[in-house]
Amino acid sequence: MSPLSRMSAPAVSPEVADLVGALLRDPRRPGKRDLLAPASAPAPRTPPAPRLPVGRSGIGTSALRLRLSPRHAADQSPSTAAAGIAPGVPAHPVGARLPGTPTTDAAHPRDGAERPEGDGPREKRVEQVPALYCPPAVRDDPALGEEVDDRLVEWAEEVGVYPGQLDRVRAAGFGRLIMLAHPETDDPDRLLAAAKCALSEWSVDDHYVDGEVEEARPETLGRRLAIAHSVIDQAHLPRRYAPQLEEVVRGDPVMVALRSSLANLGAYATAAQVRRLRHELAIMFVAYNQEAVWLATGHRPPVWEFLMHRHENSFVPCMALIDPVAGYELPWAEFAQPSVRRVFTLAGSASVIVNDLYSMGKEDVTDLSLPRLIATEDDCSLGEAVQRTVDVHDELMHAFEAEAAALALSGSPELRRFLWGLWAWLGGSREWHARSPRYHGADSS
Repeated sequence: MSPLSRMSAPAVSPEVADLVGALLRDPRRPGKRDLLAPASAPAPRTPPAPRLPVGRSGIGTSALRLRLSPRHAADQSPSTAAAGIAPGVPAHPVGARLPGTPTTDAAHPRDGAERPEGDGPREKRVEQVPALYCPPAVRDDPALGEEVDDRLVEWAEEVGVYPGQLDRVRAAGFGRLIMLAHPETDDPDRLLAAAKCALSEWSVDDHYVDGEVEEARPETLGRRLAIAHSVIDQAHLPRRYAPQLEEVVRGDPVMVALRSSLANLGAYATAAQVRRLRHELAIMFVAYNQEAVWLATGHRPPVWEFLMHRHENSFVPCMALIDPVAGYELPWAEFAQPSVRRVFTLAGSASVIVNDLYSMGKEDVTDLSLPRLIATEDDCSLGEAVQRTVDVHDELMHAFEAEAAALALSGSPELRRFLWGLWAWLGGSREWHARSPRYHGADSS
C-alpha cells in the first residue's frame, strides 16, 4: 500500500488504532544514546543542542511504506538535546536514559505485557505493548526540518512527481525525517540531497506499484522498472537508439526525479558513494517486483518470505547516505565486508519493521504487514501479533547493537563513525515515526 493510500485508509478498528497510538506516544527510548559508549560510563549533564558542523575525513565528501497525512500535528515534539560532534571522527557522547525509561532488561518486549482473559473477538483483545528498543534522537531542529521540507516540495514540483498531491507530501514531514536521521550536519543543502534521493525512491512505489498517483499496470511493471534502472545505472546505447530511450526517460517524472536526485548527490558524494546507492536501489527494485507478484496473484507470503522482502525493501538506501551527508567517506573495502553488511542490513530491517507497526493502525485490512502476517500464521490476536513483531524488531536491534559495537573495536575511525551514524539514524527515524503529522492528525489526540 502506497503512502497516499495509507493516509486515506480508515483505522482498522478502534482497538487496534488505540494500540498503535500507544506505541506512537510512548516516550520511552530504552536504548543508550551513544552506541559506542561503555556500558558503565556515567551519564553527563546534557549540553544545549549545538549547531553541528560538517566534518570531512578521508577522501571525498534513502519502500517505503509511508502514510502521508493531510493534517499537521497538534502536538510538537520537544527538542531532543544533541551532544557535540566535532569535525572528523565525532566524539560520541553518552546520554542518560529518559526519565521513566526502564533498563534494557526491563524493556524486553514480552516482560510485563498484559494479556486479557476470555475468548472474545480478536480485534477486541488489546494487549499493552512495551517500548520498542531504540535510542533517543540525537537532535531535533524543527526549523531546519521545515526548511528542508519546503525546498523538497519545490523540487518535487519542478521534476513533476506527485502532481496535485504536493500538500500531502509537505504534510508528511519528510524533511523532518532527514533532519532527525542525519544529526551530523545542519547544512540544509546536504540534507536536501538526501531528501531528494529518498522521495524519488518512494515515488517509484507510488507511481508504478501501488497506482496511487497514476494507474497501476502490473503487466508493465517489470518493463518500467527496467527502464528506470537504466537511469540509476546509466544505459549507453548506440547513437541511433539512444535518443529513443532519452525521450521515454524525459517523459516520465519518476525517472526525471531519480536522475535529478542522483546528479545532485554527486555534489556531496564521491563516485563510490553514489555507486553504493545505485546498488541498493537495484536491490529495492527486485523487491518491488516481488511485491507486485503478490498483489497480482493474491499471494499472501509466509512470515519468513515477508522478512526476506523487508531485508530488500527497507530504509537501507537512505542509510547508505550517512557518510556523504556528514561529509566523510567509509571506504568501499570496509563497507563491503560481510560483517559490516550484516549490521547495516540488520539496521535497515529493524527500521522498516517500525514502519510496519506504525502503519497498521490506519491501513486496509488486506494490506501486507508483519503484524498481520504473524496474526494469520500464528492464529493469534492482532494485539499479540504486535507484541511478537516488537520481539522481532528488538531481536534485530540487540543483534545490531552488539555486533556493531564489536566491529567498532577493530574498525577504522570512519567505520566507527558510520556505525555511530547508523545508531543515530535509528533513533531519529523512531522519533519521526512517533511525532510525524502522518500519524498525529486532529483525530488522533
